[in-house]
Amino acid sequence: QVQLVESGGGLVQPGGSLRLSCTASRSIFTIYAMGWYRQAPGKQRELVAVFTSGDRTNYADSVKGRFTISRDNAKNTVYLQMNSLKLEDTAVYYCNAVLAGVGGKYDYWGQGTQVTVSS
Repeated sequence: QVQLVESGGGLVQPGGSLRLSCTASRSIFTIYAMGWYRQAPGKQRELVAVFTSGDRTNYADSVKGRFTISRDNAKNTVYLQMNSLKLEDTAVYYCNAVLAGVGGKYDYWGQGTQVTVSS
């Protein structure tokens, strides 16, 4: 199992930037997948950006070219650099980790951090 803690959310103006952090309670080196999802009011939770097998990344079309996912294995931390923020980026952002083990894969979630884009 793994515990995930997000930080870095807040209020930002359109066109501004924020950097989110997700720190895991264990090494992330062997985690199967790890990254970020978000959920806006009245909408389903959606993928934002994740690391998958190897060093591959997967981004939602709506954030490509604006958001960048990165990691620091020594700090057990994954980051989401968000640039050129738009009003529609307003959501609760959740860190996610998928662990692979005997019997299958298992999802873990952080508590979420609020990102509000407003002028």
